[in-house]
Amino acid sequence: MGSKKSIAILVSAAVFTYASPINAAPANRQPSPAQQVQEVVSHLDGAMDTSAQARANPNAPDVRITNCKVIVKNAAAIARPHAVFMYQEQALSQRLSQPYRQRFLRIAPSVDNNSIESAVFRPPTLQAWIGLCNKPEAQRIINVKDIGTSNCSVFLRRQQQNYIGETSASGCPSNYKGAVRITNRITLHQAGMDTWDRGFDATGNQVWGAESEAYQFRWIGGNRGAEEQRSNDL
Repeated sequence: MGSKKSIAILVSAAVFTYASPINAAPANRQPSPAQQVQEVVSHLDGAMDTSAQARANPNAPDVRITNCKVIVKNAAAIARPHAVFMYQEQALSQRLSQPYRQRFLRIAPSVDNNSIESAVFRPPTLQAWIGLCNKPEAQRIINVKDIGTSNCSVFLRRQQQNYIGETSASGCPSNYKGAVRITNRITLHQAGMDTWDRGFDATGNQVWGAESEAYQFRWIGGNRGAEEQRSNDL
């Protein structure tokens, strides 16, 4: 991974493969769509970073990703049954006050209830939301006009204890560092999250992103233990 690929790798659409000790339902019975939403949200909620990977690989960036639940007011136009809205930001671990990626997510059952949809919203203004996850949940109140519009969705399917999803073959639109489209595949697992983010130019050439290995986010502090308890409580 070259230096030009260090930050850009993490600016793609959210795609999740989820693996967790889920005890809410027997192995032969799928959790309900509402439960599946909570499983994905519970795993995302909190902070992870790539510091361990950066120590092992000098070409890997040390990046923190933070996700938290938010309350969206006047959201009837974009609401879905059982939907949960989240805020996400990414920053270099040494520059947490200067995130290079900010967005809102709507995690909800798909219209046909066969998968979980993660819809990505890019807010029109960014500065006001920096550090939003540092506030108590009751204070994370967003007006629907401030979360922006969605131009990408990923549909996650549960397979045994995993959630598997990725962007469509054509990817999602982008205008970041020479890329006009991005693709992504993410694995959420017991240690955290591995991501494969790639950006492509108009001729289909990869201009940044994962090549030989995934970007390896790992839980910070006690987040993983808290997530396990949430899974058990579903």
